[in-house]
Amino acid sequence: MTAPANSFPASRSTDLFLACVEAMNGRKLMQKRSASDKEFFFQDWMRQRLEEVAVDRWSDVGRNGYPDFVLSDVAEGYELKGLALPGRKTIDSNSRFPQPVHRGRQIYYVFGRYPQTPDLSLGLADLLICHASFINTHGGDPKNKSFLGYGSYGDLLVRDRKMYVFPLPFYTTSGTAGHQTLILPADAQVDDRLICVGELVRREVGQLLVGYTFDFRTNTLTPEFAPNPDARQEHHFRAYRPAEQPGALVTLADPGAALQEALEEGDA
Repeated sequence: MTAPANSFPASRSTDLFLACVEAMNGRKLMQKRSASDKEFFFQDWMRQRLEEVAVDRWSDVGRNGYPDFVLSDVAEGYELKGLALPGRKTIDSNSRFPQPVHRGRQIYYVFGRYPQTPDLSLGLADLLICHASFINTHGGDPKNKSFLGYGSYGDLLVRDRKMYVFPLPFYTTSGTAGHQTLILPADAQVDDRLICVGELVRREVGQLLVGYTFDFRTNTLTPEFAPNPDARQEHHFRAYRPAEQPGALVTLADPGAALQEALEEGDA
């Protein structure tokens, strides 16, 4: 099933996704730089896939940059999240929360899960690439702030550095675990190398978080909400797989269940 032509920007996400699938099927393993390497091997592996599909038309933003990789022939970037299995149901995002567009670039998230092993070579168990709008559609641009005046002598600085935690799309969907899946807005253009394996609809909430306060005396964090002008607006997506290996049907799971379970397990 091919999505109709529309206004969604042209993308290299299909090329990158299929390069990842081919590498996984061909047993192109990730290589740890050392026994203590917990993050670079997934980035190195994805860097090889970018070289296969984009040659010199991409750049590495760097360890503290966002997103991890940006392309230059199209305005898009890829943020990588590698996780060990069985692992958490949520992912941490320091000071950055998922947004569809960052500095004029469409943003995609790449989630790769791998078995926990002491081996220096390891393969991916599953892969999910999705446009950031599947995770979140908007939210402004909150800055990390600080103020002076805390403590007995009033010379301690308090930093309000935000940490965003969101459920992995492997848990907000059914049928993606153990598979290779690409999730795009429904109006994104794809070709016959892909087959649609699911129609997904996410609906915006009625209230948006617009602020919060913290009471040092009671250790109480109090959120402040306001009506969402886009309440109940639907956002439509399609899940894709390689045409020759469609696999399981993809459906939307309870979007709040994974995060609630993580909270109850002390994992968020």
